[in-house]
Amino acid sequence: MLRPLPRVAIATAGFTAMLNMYAPQAVLPLMSEEFGVGPAAISQIMTVSALAVALTAPFTGVIADVLGRRFVIAIAIALLVIPGVMMGFSQSLEALLVWRFVQGLLLPPIFAVSVAYIGAEWPASEATAVTGTFIAATAVGGFGGRMITAALAEPIGWREALLADAALTALCALVVIALLPRERSFVHGTTLATSLRQMMKHVRNPRLLATFGVGFGIMFNFLAAFTYLGFRLAAPPFSLSTAAIGAVFVTYLISIVTAPFTGLLVSHLGRRRFGMIALSVWMGGILLTLAPSLPVIIVGLCMITGSGFYVQVCCQSFVATNAREGNSSAVGLYVTSFYIGGSFGGLIPGLLWSTTGWPGVVGLIAGMLLVMAGLVRFAWRDA
Repeated sequence: MLRPLPRVAIATAGFTAMLNMYAPQAVLPLMSEEFGVGPAAISQIMTVSALAVALTAPFTGVIADVLGRRFVIAIAIALLVIPGVMMGFSQSLEALLVWRFVQGLLLPPIFAVSVAYIGAEWPASEATAVTGTFIAATAVGGFGGRMITAALAEPIGWREALLADAALTALCALVVIALLPRERSFVHGTTLATSLRQMMKHVRNPRLLATFGVGFGIMFNFLAAFTYLGFRLAAPPFSLSTAAIGAVFVTYLISIVTAPFTGLLVSHLGRRRFGMIALSVWMGGILLTLAPSLPVIIVGLCMITGSGFYVQVCCQSFVATNAREGNSSAVGLYVTSFYIGGSFGGLIPGLLWSTTGWPGVVGLIAGMLLVMAGLVRFAWRDA
């Protein structure tokens, strides 16, 4: 049995990845003002990172199987400091987007390979608990990235806040490098050609393909909601400060409470029925954000995050248990579709924002939820 310190290291890796993924989200209105562009243009900061993640996610497992998981995690988290610093010094939106893309390329080697590391290094009796710790750490990292950046941006500026995030990333990298042990019995894995053949089999499986579509919708809706709601809350009648908008994202932490119950609820209700209930709650939550009341909006956000993570866990477990061979490549394809959804979720709502505002974004999210419900009814009919 591994000592507790490796658990700290693997949790730190998950925290750091999501810290960097979501750090700019709460300060997008400030960036929009400085660069003189609208919400659609500035939201590219979230879009390009999601696209970069989608491009690299399918292949990180193969690379880690060749070079070693611990080595890949450590190198990626150390290199993550560089784009973080350069984003803080960027003097144009174009330069910021380039470094944000580079940052996105480095994220799958951290969070995707960490999941594989857990499965290989902990016994099955402990791996589920360690995975739960890792997922909780990613939720805290997602919240921390938004909250820390927002809290620092008001007194010292968003550039300095991003530099502070980079400093925290460097500290986390030292923790991971110091505490994460080398693999006890590293064995070279499959070749890239084998992995590509397995991917082709997965995309010909209609139920897996439908589940990839649900994953697309999850991240599409999350990024659309949390990116553009910030612009709504910054404008009248709310006129919230950057720090206050960051504090609203504390609702993201509800996933720490809800996610551990997914297995119990799926066993009791069945995956398809539970998935439909969760999507219904999600629909109710996004509709509540149309209210002119901040407390009602916060309730809606709690419903969105809680139900969204339920659907996410259902998708991941379905892919893991229904890919009969090439499990890693199936998970890689799911992660790719998930973050492609995020790239579109940052872009398409911006096209509606100038003409329809937040109601248009809500309508788009509601439409995506209906599509997801159809995919769930088809893909999880026997699950």
